Amino acid sequence: MTDSIRVLVIDDDFRVAGLHRDLVAARPGFTALEPVHSLGAARAAVRTETPDLLLVDAFLPDGDGVDFVDATPVDAFVLSAATDAQTVRRALRAGALTYLTKPFEARSLADRLDRYSRMRNVLQTDRPLEQDQIDRALSILHGGAEPATVSRSATEQLILDGLGADEASAIEIADRVGISRATAQRHLAALATRGQVEVRLRYGSTGRPEHRYAIARS
Repeated sequence: MTDSIRVLVIDDDFRVAGLHRDLVAARPGFTALEPVHSLGAARAAVRTETPDLLLVDAFLPDGDGVDFVDATPVDAFVLSAATDAQTVRRALRAGALTYLTKPFEARSLADRLDRYSRMRNVLQTDRPLEQDQIDRALSILHGGAEPATVSRSATEQLILDGLGADEASAIEIADRVGISRATAQRHLAALATRGQVEVRLRYGSTGRPEHRYAIARS
């Protein structure tokens, strides 16, 4: 189980900052820190709250949010009403992982947060990364399909490694490996057909069974 991802919202509009905080808090696996409304407060919060991800407005009362992203060694999204190409290019050059124009629909931020979480799962390793892992992380972050460089056997091996000695649901495996739930289910079904994994049913309080997967015993 991965640790909760700590997110700091930096926006001078108190109402907007609160809305973005609530959107973060609603996503499983995320912790929304108390928003801040200036770069001075943001610098202090980065030191004391150690966020994993910043949601930064491009322009703040005491400075430039894009410059702050560039100078701060923390992953960041830029959220801004600015739609000019120059600001967008500056944000991307500064290292922003995504750029959302305000106002945006709640699902737009939720989707990007979920993709960020899955990308982190792929890159959360002390071992040297293979090119297919880097390609997969970038594809996840930017919403692309599973890259062609990732073969089916490579994906299935990642799933088997993700299962380890435990049993897990398809969504748990997807989270561990950094793939979509649909992709995980498709490959788990293929592995089960070949007898490499076992499928078990677990009944919850509602009576609806949950499919659980485990490495097949030889």
